[in-house]
Amino acid sequence: MSQGGYAIELYLDPALENQVLKAWNVLARRQISSQLIEIESRPHLTLYSAPFIDPTKLESIIKTFASKQEPLPLSLSTIGCHNNLLFLAPTPTLSLLQFHSQLCDAMRREGIEISEDYRPENWIPYCAVAQDVPKARMAESLCVLRDLKLPVAGYAMDIGLVEFSPVREFFSFVLGNTVEG
Repeated sequence: MSQGGYAIELYLDPALENQVLKAWNVLARRQISSQLIEIESRPHLTLYSAPFIDPTKLESIIKTFASKQEPLPLSLSTIGCHNNLLFLAPTPTLSLLQFHSQLCDAMRREGIEISEDYRPENWIPYCAVAQDVPKARMAESLCVLRDLKLPVAGYAMDIGLVEFSPVREFFSFVLGNTVEG
C-alpha cells in the first residue's frame, strides 16, 4: 500500500482516459489489481508529489500556470513496469517535458522544494494502470496490456491537486482556461 501525501496530477481528455480505464477494468476483472479503482484515482500523469504541502499555496500557482498553457498532445506509446507498478508511458515530447519544467520553475519561484524524483532532469512521466501487482502475475499483466492498441493519443486537459490515499481532489483547472474552475 502506498503511503499518503499530495500530488499534482495532469488529467487526460475523456477519450484517452477511457482507454486507460479499459486497462484498469481488464486487470480488475482478472483479479490482478484493482487498487487504483478502489482508492478512487483517475487516470493521470503525476507531475509532482510530496508528503506534506499547503494546498492553498499551490492553488494560486497552479491556477496561474494552467491559464498560460494549452491542452497538451499526449501519446501513450509504451508499456512499462517498475517494482510492482504497471504503467503506460507517454512519448516524452519536448512540449511535455517543457510543461513539467515550467511548472517546477513556477513552484520554485514560490519557495516550494522539488524532490529529486520530480526534478526536470529526473522526472519519468507515466500513467499508472496497476499498483501492487503480484510478482507471479506481472507477465500475465503485461500480456493483457499488450492487447491494447498502442499508441493511444489524445490530450492532457486539466491539472489538479489531490491528497491520497484514498484520492481526494482539492481543485483542478482546465489548461488555457482563465475562467474559475
